[in-house]
Amino acid sequence: MLSKDITVTNQVGLHARPATFFIQRANKFRSGIWVECEDRRVSAKSLLGVLSLGVTKGTTIRIIADGPDQQAAIDELCALIESDFADGIM
Repeated sequence: MLSKDITVTNQVGLHARPATFFIQRANKFRSGIWVECEDRRVSAKSLLGVLSLGVTKGTTIRIIADGPDQQAAIDELCALIESDFADGIM
């Protein structure tokens, strides 16, 4: 199991369109992937779960992955966040 903390810096946080890009990317991987914000953990593959976290600009989240492609999952999801979701369209 791997995890990495990252701060969301895009203007709208992890809502609507950015959340959709995030979930689409997470679903490419076989590993289980979760997002933690404060004391809540949700599946990174669930739109309702991710939206329910209410992640806004400046919020630090933890991405957790467990499975055969866990490192690639963490790397890609963090890169997507760091790009401010600019490369969200695949």
